[in-house]
Amino acid sequence: MPKLEPYSKKLPYSYALGVFPSLMLLEARPDTALRLLLHPDGLENEGVGKLRERCAALGVREEQAERVLRRESRKDNCFAGLVFEKYESTLEPNLCHAVLCQISDSGNVGTALRSLLGFGIRDVAIIRPCVDVFDPHVLRASMGAFYKMRVHTFDTFEDYRALYPDRPLYPFMLDGAKTLNEVAAAAKPPFSLVFGNEASGLPARFAALGQSVFIPQSDEIDSLNLAVAVSVGSYVFMHGGNIHE
Repeated sequence: MPKLEPYSKKLPYSYALGVFPSLMLLEARPDTALRLLLHPDGLENEGVGKLRERCAALGVREEQAERVLRRESRKDNCFAGLVFEKYESTLEPNLCHAVLCQISDSGNVGTALRSLLGFGIRDVAIIRPCVDVFDPHVLRASMGAFYKMRVHTFDTFEDYRALYPDRPLYPFMLDGAKTLNEVAAAAKPPFSLVFGNEASGLPARFAALGQSVFIPQSDEIDSLNLAVAVSVGSYVFMHGGNIHE
């Protein structure tokens, strides 16, 4: 078998790290699994046992790879992982989308994906420049949610809009024209929730592209963390909940 390289966006494969994310991958994308990596200290772990059984049934090779697991996870207690083939996803045109524009932090993207899946949005557009969504640290932060979602990276927002031109857009902006509660109450799916870069947010031009939204907050902070904003916004839009204003 060829040597496993340190992760790079140029590689045709990536690493699903940890027992639970690996089980999620086998549940959602079993055809992409290439190799099961095991840590000798985790062979008695119940979850590792399930992984080994499922991989054996699928014909996925297993190997002890303590050094690779430590290198990719940067931890000493990562007991298992899967090498899997990268794949393309196409967003469903008749379902709600989230659009993450120029997000630079792997943890933010992964955590946002986990929240979106939890609140019912499986289709996510990522706009460059941005993190590599197949980076193992994005995948680990999503706790396996990524594998159950359709995530597609676009070069520009205009490229995304050209494919999905007619849906309502709700850009989240600190100077948005209406509050989250009042906008979400009137929203009719399928729509797109649009979020901007952690530091700079969305450019002012987005206010003219749809109904801009702001999440009410106290004067004690300047803004919410991106993943928190995605969580709050997607919950209210998808479940009709209200937040205190």
